[in-house]
Amino acid sequence: MKGQFIVFEGIEGGGKTSQIEQTREWLQKGGLGKPLDVIQTREPGGTELGQKLRSLLLNDHSLHIDDRSELLLYAADRAQHVNQFLKPQLKEGKIILCDRFIDSTTAYQGYGRGLDLDLIRQLNAIASDGLESDLTLWLDVEVETGLQRVQERGKRDRVEESDLAFHQRVREGYTALAEQFPQRIIPINANESPQQVQAAIQKTLLAHLS
Repeated sequence: MKGQFIVFEGIEGGGKTSQIEQTREWLQKGGLGKPLDVIQTREPGGTELGQKLRSLLLNDHSLHIDDRSELLLYAADRAQHVNQFLKPQLKEGKIILCDRFIDSTTAYQGYGRGLDLDLIRQLNAIASDGLESDLTLWLDVEVETGLQRVQERGKRDRVEESDLAFHQRVREGYTALAEQFPQRIIPINANESPQQVQAAIQKTLLAHLS
């Protein structure tokens, strides 16, 4: 199988991190018929520079970041990630599971923060250098359910601390994107149990990648 770029998207509390780990293990053990060379990454934070940007963007609660500055920092993370990590790994035939990509920017900075969508599309095109996912799994969860899970988990990052209306706008953004790109973005009902969510992910991957 040639390299595949599979992205996991969704609002807070959808279970992306644990589902990506389970999916990686399933693929490595031959879930698609034979063991595959699978690597896991994330945005922000998929490179050394990205890790520093992630700390600024999500973990420094004392820092006020202007919405436009936030957008540009995410773009910088992506440009580094694409050219230093994603494209070289795909060229080697790796299967990449990525926690967030361009749709997060559209949903969070566009719909959530209210920044211009055309500007975001242009910036995404520059930062991604033409790279698109082969498949995006949208782990869709009710906003209240997702935020309750985040609260039960404990410490929250800067984005998770945003108000309910912000997260509702973000989910509306994902809904709009899924309607716009139905061939690329596949919704997964993340309100269900982790086992049911993983089963739905495996079924989707079997249908699209076998």
